[in-house]
Amino acid sequence: MRRSLLLLTIAALATAGCAATGGGGADEGRTPVAPWSAGSEPAGPDAVRTPSPSAPDATPTPSPTPTQSPTPTPSATLPGGGTTILPDHRLVGFAGGRSPAFGRLSVDGLDAAAAQIDAIAAEYDGDGRTILPVFELITVIAHGSPAADGLYRTHEPDEVIAAYLAAARRHGALLLLNVQPGRADFLAEVTRLEPWLREPDVGLALDPEWAVGPNEVPGDVYGSTTGAELDSVAAYLSALVAEHGLPEKVMVFHQVHSSVVEDEAALLPHPGVVTIKSVDGIGSRADKERTWTTLMSTKPPHVAPGFKLFFEEDVAQGPLMTPAEVLGLAPTPDYVLYE
Repeated sequence: MRRSLLLLTIAALATAGCAATGGGGADEGRTPVAPWSAGSEPAGPDAVRTPSPSAPDATPTPSPTPTQSPTPTPSATLPGGGTTILPDHRLVGFAGGRSPAFGRLSVDGLDAAAAQIDAIAAEYDGDGRTILPVFELITVIAHGSPAADGLYRTHEPDEVIAAYLAAARRHGALLLLNVQPGRADFLAEVTRLEPWLREPDVGLALDPEWAVGPNEVPGDVYGSTTGAELDSVAAYLSALVAEHGLPEKVMVFHQVHSSVVEDEAALLPHPGVVTIKSVDGIGSRADKERTWTTLMSTKPPHVAPGFKLFFEEDVAQGPLMTPAEVLGLAPTPDYVLYE
């Protein structure tokens, strides 16, 4: 993400087994990029950056628990009809949020972004799949300073989520609510979003890079989760689908480095939940393909593959991978996300 970052030192990267951005390591991923900052471009591997004091939400405060459900509620089908996602669809979308640093899916440009998604997605439909557009909204935002409850994250208010959902519905897209939990637990943050997750066209994206321990600060270190924690969220979504007669729910988890998700085998299949592992590394085509190969090697068989590209950070390392090059990856991605 185009945000100011607090890079790990070269020694710390070596300890973690991860090459610096652009270094070409087999398990390469990007260093944590502080999500609270308005975002200058990454510098060299020895650079150290700190959160901008003028960045939005520099002194975070917790948001209230959601009190409204989105309206109007469509029929219990996916955008375009039907209730199942794979193998008939391929998901292609943008990430973003209220800060321009979060990506091109900015709050004041949602219709224009939808048109861009459609133009890019047209290059991903050559294998007969139906493209399902995706808006991935950064909804729970990790911070480098504690909120009032000390959990280093804040929540987007209901009216922001409602605006993104309304735009997604105008364009026949899924809305995925991205969760960067800070020191909170994923399941606690997800259950808080239940009024939205009861909607047939709303799913989840989990960002464990920003899930840190009780004595850690987001952006100082890579966060992490476990397959068991991911499984608890998938089980919760499966129960929602069954209880409310919903179509399949998407649950993406983004992974930038092998250390970010431990014991993936504990993530089990659950009825009504399409789980996607999205490889989230910045770099040249060769670097991204090496990261892809490494992280796909631990993907459980029932988890679908996803791939993330960065319009600016990737281009700083070489040409942006084309749709044909992305579709040439093995396995072929079922979800392609641009930021």
